[in-house]
Amino acid sequence: MIEQMREECERMIRDVAAAVNAAPEGCVINGSEEHVRDRVGEFRQKVYQRALQMRVDAAEAAFSPEEPPDSASSAGQGP
Repeated sequence: MIEQMREECERMIRDVAAAVNAAPEGCVINGSEEHVRDRVGEFRQKVYQRALQMRVDAAEAAFSPEEPPDSASSAGQGP
């Protein structure tokens, strides 16, 4: 996951640095805080989504579709 997110992480850090550097003198916090908060929030969401997806993918990969279905649980089910 670290390798998959490295590029996105570096892009987020560059965006944060650019927002802080672009803020006017004497107004650094007011001039950058909202952009930084939004950008870090977007990154947090992407990281969490990626982690969840990787967990789902791992669970699906561990499932063996070659096992015969349980006939008791599939009774009454159509084709």
